[in-house]
Amino acid sequence: MRSLNYLQAFLILLSFLVITGCGKATPSITTGEIEATEFMGVKLTPISQQRNNALAGTQHIDRDTYRLVIDGMVDNPLTLSYADLLAYPQISKLMDLNCVEGWDFTAKWTGPSLTSIFDDARVQPGALIAIFYTADDSVGYTSLDLSYIREKNIILALKLNDVTLPEERGFPFQVVAESKFGYKWAKWVTRIELSADTNFRGYWERAGYNNDANINGPAFEQGRGLFAP
Repeated sequence: MRSLNYLQAFLILLSFLVITGCGKATPSITTGEIEATEFMGVKLTPISQQRNNALAGTQHIDRDTYRLVIDGMVDNPLTLSYADLLAYPQISKLMDLNCVEGWDFTAKWTGPSLTSIFDDARVQPGALIAIFYTADDSVGYTSLDLSYIREKNIILALKLNDVTLPEERGFPFQVVAESKFGYKWAKWVTRIELSADTNFRGYWERAGYNNDANINGPAFEQGRGLFAP
């Protein structure tokens, strides 16, 4: 019976890998930008060798018509264009992206801090989390605690290794969720809602993945997830 459970778990995991599109990304860099190979003395993983997941394949977002909505528990709701995001001070970070599937890569991520955007939106005192809605999950892909966002100065990466983020990687930006597993690194984000609902769970969290997603912690909630008894 135990062997059967392991077999079932393996088959379920295999189906998840197929659904999420786990594999090496093959982005098309056509902007003429030069990809960085090193940052802060550390060798970077080339974009062509970085693995990448997606719920429903690449989402195609038009740069000219894109708008990021910041709403919920804010006094000044925002609607930001791609140019607006570029106009914020840009921060670069050296960061690993770690996937629960066991792979990782090292990259240079550059973009505005979420805190600076939230300051403009004037987040209300009762707000506790930010919920990220994406082009492939309009009910809420994932969330991050506001305290974590502020403490880590989390950024929205408009560039990857000094190259404009390819659409395969989440254009216009990917959330750089430092020290969190990759399912917290939201891509193709269209809306960020400030909320007090700490019971909210995103796509993978609803499937049993740990809501904390700390890379040094468990990947799954106790009693839930792919390997639950």
